[in-house]
This record gives sequence, structure tokens and C-alpha cells, in this order.
Amino acid sequence: MFYLSSALAFPEPSKADDDGLLAIGGDLSTKRLLLAYNSGIFPWYEDDQPILWWSPDPRMILYPEQLKVSKSLQKTITKNVFTVTYNTAFSEVIHNCATAKRNGQNGTWITAEMQEAYIQLHNQGIAISVEVWKDGALVGGLYGIDLKEKKVFCGESMFSKQSDASKVGFCHLVSKLRQKEYHVIDCQVYTAHLESLGAEEVSRDQFLALLNRFGD
Repeated sequence: MFYLSSALAFPEPSKADDDGLLAIGGDLSTKRLLLAYNSGIFPWYEDDQPILWWSPDPRMILYPEQLKVSKSLQKTITKNVFTVTYNTAFSEVIHNCATAKRNGQNGTWITAEMQEAYIQLHNQGIAISVEVWKDGALVGGLYGIDLKEKKVFCGESMFSKQSDASKVGFCHLVSKLRQKEYHVIDCQVYTAHLESLGAEEVSRDQFLALLNRFGD
């Protein structure tokens, strides 16, 4: 296992263990987080743990053009049940993602330290949020890291207080990324929910090749 020092560096992602855990320690500075995401690495840990850095194999991704929209979801989108905005309530979105109840999870990996770090990334235009509203209330949303130069979006988390709210926000985002000719959306790890939307697992090497296709 690799223990990070104050030096701004990570081991090669191929050094991760079978679960995808690559390194422990370091900090959540903007420079380190940017290096991590540009290297195919992300932080994921809980309050009672040190910072844990991951690069799983396989990796869950979505090619924007392969988004699957069910008939019922398309009907919801067509009816304009929700209003979708971008970057108008980042702090509220990440807070709701942190406090959302999830099956099989007792706590949250979106710690207060994590929220503060990503709000800093948002203030620099690196982390973005998608907000979903109904009757003036925030009922869903998601946030992630936008690697504009690489045309890769790294999804972090989403929440929904009404059926289909987060899915509508996600579909709206995918459509926007498709228009901008993004190559891939990083979904990190498998979930049945992501698979239902068209995401698939690829090898870490395949993901890194996509990540490094263009940009620095």
C-alpha cells in the first residue's frame, strides 16, 4: 500500500490492489484533486478513515451517445415536469448528495472536508452541479468534475427527492456533453442504476486511454 507524503504525486494506477485502492493519505487540495482526476484516480472514504484514493478495475463509464432513456422517463422529460439549471446551487446539491439515504450505507463518503474541497473546485469552475427543480423547490441534482481539455466528465454523486428527478438532470447533462463532443462520462464503479442508463464496465487501461486521448 502506498502512503502519500506532502509531495504532489501518485503511484501509477496499475499499482492499485484488487479492490482498486491505490493510496492512503495526502490532502484534498485543488492541485492534488486535479492531478488525481487527470490520472484516473478519485478519493472515497468515510469520516473515521484517512483519505483513500482509488483507481478501480474495471471502471464504470458511459459513452454519451449510448445513453438509454426508458419510455416512462422520456415521457417525464417531454412533459417538462422539472426545470433543470446548472451551477446555481452547488453547495445545496453536494449537501443533499451527502445526506441522501442510500440502501446499504449507514454514513456518507461526502464528508464535510470533502464538501469544502469540492466547493473550492466549483469556485474555480472545475466542479459543476446540475439542479433539478419543481415548483421552486430543489428536488434532485448531481455534481462532478469537468475535465474540459480532455472532454471527460467525472460524475461524483446524485440525489433525488422525487421519482426520476436525478435521472432527468443526468439526461439533460448527457445531452449537453454530447453536443460538446465529450468522449466519456466516468461513473467510477458499477451500480444497476447506472447500467440501466447505458453505462458499462471497461478495463482500467481502456478508461485511461480514453482519459488521455486528448488534453494535458
